[in-house]
Amino acid sequence: MSFYLDTPLLVAALTRETRTGDMQAWLAAQEAGSCVISDWVVTEFSSALSIKLRTGQLALPDRAASLAMFTRLAADSFATLPISPTIFRMAARYADQFALGLHAGDALHLAICADHGATLCTLDRKLAEAGAAIGVAVLQP
Repeated sequence: MSFYLDTPLLVAALTRETRTGDMQAWLAAQEAGSCVISDWVVTEFSSALSIKLRTGQLALPDRAASLAMFTRLAADSFATLPISPTIFRMAARYADQFALGLHAGDALHLAICADHGATLCTLDRKLAEAGAAIGVAVLQP
C-alpha cells in the first residue's frame, strides 16, 4: 500500500505547527518505501514555505532548514509518482464536479492517487471528504 502525502501534512511535519509532533511521529512509524509524493507536492511545498516566509510565520533560516529536510526526505525516503497528461485530464473532471469544491491542486492530488491506487494522507477535512466521494482511499493521521 502506498501512502500519498499531501503538502499540508508535510508542511506540518517540517515546520512549527500545531500538529508537528503528531505528523513527525506518524511519518516515523511508516514502513520504509510506503510513502510517496509527486512533483506537484514538491512545487506546493516550496510555495507553502515562501508564503510562510512572506507572512512572517517562518524565518529565513527555518525555511532553509525545512526545505533541506524535505529535499532529503524526497530523495531518500519517498518515491515520486509520475504525472501523465491523463492525470491532468482526470483532475479537470474532478474539478468539474463543482459540489466537491476542489481547487485545481487538490483535484490533481486526488487524480494522482486515483491513477496510482495510492491512499491520500491529508490533514485537510474537505479534501478527505472529496476523496471519499470520488472513491479515493483517504487517511487522516
